[in-house]
Amino acid sequence: MASGSRASGSRADAPKNRPYRIEDVTRWDTIVIGGGVIGLSLAWELRKRGAAVLVLERGELGGEASRAAGGMLAWCDPHLPEPARGLALLSAGYYAEFVEEIEQVSGTTVDLRQFGTIVVDEEAPAAFASECRTLSIGDLTEIEPGLRSGSRSARWWPECSVDPRRLMASLTGACRARGIELKTSVAVTEIVVERQRALGVRSTQGEFYAATVINCAGAWAAEIHSGLEPSPSPTRPVKGQMLALEARGLRHVVRSPDVYLIPRSDGTVVVGATVEEVGFDKTTHPEAIERLRAAAVELFPQLADARAREAWAGLRPASADGLPILGETSLPGFFVASGHFRDGILLAPGTARVMTELVSGKSASTEFASLSPKRFAAAVH
Repeated sequence: MASGSRASGSRADAPKNRPYRIEDVTRWDTIVIGGGVIGLSLAWELRKRGAAVLVLERGELGGEASRAAGGMLAWCDPHLPEPARGLALLSAGYYAEFVEEIEQVSGTTVDLRQFGTIVVDEEAPAAFASECRTLSIGDLTEIEPGLRSGSRSARWWPECSVDPRRLMASLTGACRARGIELKTSVAVTEIVVERQRALGVRSTQGEFYAATVINCAGAWAAEIHSGLEPSPSPTRPVKGQMLALEARGLRHVVRSPDVYLIPRSDGTVVVGATVEEVGFDKTTHPEAIERLRAAAVELFPQLADARAREAWAGLRPASADGLPILGETSLPGFFVASGHFRDGILLAPGTARVMTELVSGKSASTEFASLSPKRFAAAVH
């Protein structure tokens, strides 16, 4: 990977049909499309390896799924697709180091909480059975006295949580401090192809050039035209409505089949979330928010009188087959890192490490080969 200094790769004023030699174009080493947690984590890791990186974000940095996320680092979750389990464990093992790095460089804090998760009416996967423990009523009274699980089973799982908004603020500051160029309000529309390889992007703000282009555009990844059929990034938005209540007294993340509660160190409890297939609609509906609140109060009655601080909706990036999409496409120089659905915050550090290895020319391990974007082309043959 080239180590070049910060470059000026835009050629917005170049005639579109004029021939030129790509070796004469000053450019970045890598263009990352999308400034959410996946895009910035990857830019951070690439920069650590010496790459000159440009991030192009259609809106504001972290303004979509990353801002809307709850922040559970739920690597024990039995609903996590098994082909993504190795990626989750890689991320989980690296998370504390990742947070410490960006906190030190940015001078901000992320609010990584490592108290564990109390899970109601859910069995842990066998692989984590030895790390999880069943909680008696006495145990619950001791560690989380305000929680009311009734006759339902309760277990403690060794998971963590993070405040995604503080994570994004810290990650953004760290990226800027390390010389990563971040451009907002730049919507990428297509990949520039020359000599049967990717060499940059076209956008609402002109053209930008790099040896490598990575699509980290989340729910919008499928809208970036690359000339490949089928699309190597078949993602769609899946809406989630959530709310935040002002309440103290809850220490652990609590998760049940109906609702989850995520305490923050600032005295906020995040309550989520719906799962809705409604396209790019981010409207919040009072009846959905009220159902979430009622389910939260049933578990933690102290929330009954808590003041609502905020309600919102976000769009999770779901892939066509429910798995993350990681790797190089059949167009040389064009990569995808998207489709993380509900686990983008958890999977970001692991995704960054895996993708950096792939961009450096290393082959994907067998563990991650099933996540390649080339699987969609193979499925139609």
